[in-house]
Amino acid sequence: MTTESATVVVIGAGPAGLTVANLLRRCGIDSVVLERRSRDHVTRRRRAGIVETRAVRMFESWGLADVVRGGPPHDGVLEFRIDGESRYVDDRDGSAGSGARLCPQQVLVQNLTAAHLADGGDLRYEAADVTLHGLTGDRPSVGYRAADGTRHLISCAYVAGCDGDRGVSRAAVPASVSTVHTFDHGIGWLTVLADAPPPAHPLLAVSPQGFAAHFPRGPRSSRYYLQCPPDDDPAVWPDDRIWDALRTRLADPALTGGPITDREVFRLRSLVHEPLRHGRLFLVGDAAHILSPMGGKGMNLALHGADLLVRAVRDAVRDQDDTGLNAYSRRCLRRVWSDQEFSHWLTRTVHEAGDATASGPFLRQLARARLDRLVTSPGARHAFAELMTGLDPARAEAGPA
Repeated sequence: MTTESATVVVIGAGPAGLTVANLLRRCGIDSVVLERRSRDHVTRRRRAGIVETRAVRMFESWGLADVVRGGPPHDGVLEFRIDGESRYVDDRDGSAGSGARLCPQQVLVQNLTAAHLADGGDLRYEAADVTLHGLTGDRPSVGYRAADGTRHLISCAYVAGCDGDRGVSRAAVPASVSTVHTFDHGIGWLTVLADAPPPAHPLLAVSPQGFAAHFPRGPRSSRYYLQCPPDDDPAVWPDDRIWDALRTRLADPALTGGPITDREVFRLRSLVHEPLRHGRLFLVGDAAHILSPMGGKGMNLALHGADLLVRAVRDAVRDQDDTGLNAYSRRCLRRVWSDQEFSHWLTRTVHEAGDATASGPFLRQLARARLDRLVTSPGARHAFAELMTGLDPARAEAGPA
């Protein structure tokens, strides 16, 4: 057994863990990042595609602007196509500064990985059998088995659990001290990645045949979503059926297809763990919360939590001030529930406004009234833009000074 010491052990090398590690380096605080998967697997895993305005400006404030420059700026325009009629909403709030960027998760992870290693960071892949010990004491430790079979035990001051909702970090919190809030939307999405031209703007389509969406994932790549039963089998969706459904629901008979490189059915669900701290373990990202993908809040909420945690650790290490650490869970949960509400609202709106089989005609008309208000009311558009950007002018966060 090799024994080591670090100020922070970060478990997980996804967007949350790598952001924590990079920001800690900017504060001069050492950390060790443990990731159970290989580097190739982590840096190729395709997920979210838009880094919201708040997160872009957060990276800029820490001197990490380059990590979100893997794609073009998001022009702020969203297209809602309702029964074939296009309506446009600008999700920019008019504030000065950089806006959101189209930066797929794998590009963000690749950039964060490169930045961390270039700055001398300690990043260890294929760390198996990770175990957490003494989390409620003054000096917890994290054990793991390296790829060569050697065992390591790292003593630390804090543990950042960034390894997802099925990782060891969340499992290390006893059920007796944690409340789990869950919600199943009863909706499935077939998510499709294809080598096909991206749309001019992110597109959300409502029709009697069900919800569909089309998002850019690169100059020659697109991500599509099709509403389907939550227990559907991807095998019942051959290529021809996918393209026929997309052309119908997107009201675009001439939609250009292309080779489909990935398809998967997943169930829309939401989850919140409370509190997000157990002793010296702090949960960040999917280890703390899962959101419906509507509104693109999942990854961005993880980046917000990473920012909050690092500033709290910085204050504790530099100034012996535990105020931020003690408030971490409460401050994170405030935004978590705000983003959950927004994501839930948008999910119900675009699905109930389309196929009325499940929702019924009354809820369908309510959803369509909400969409009409969104595209016609300046006040509704401004509120929507504030939520999409992630900015909170009433409670602006301090920078990394």
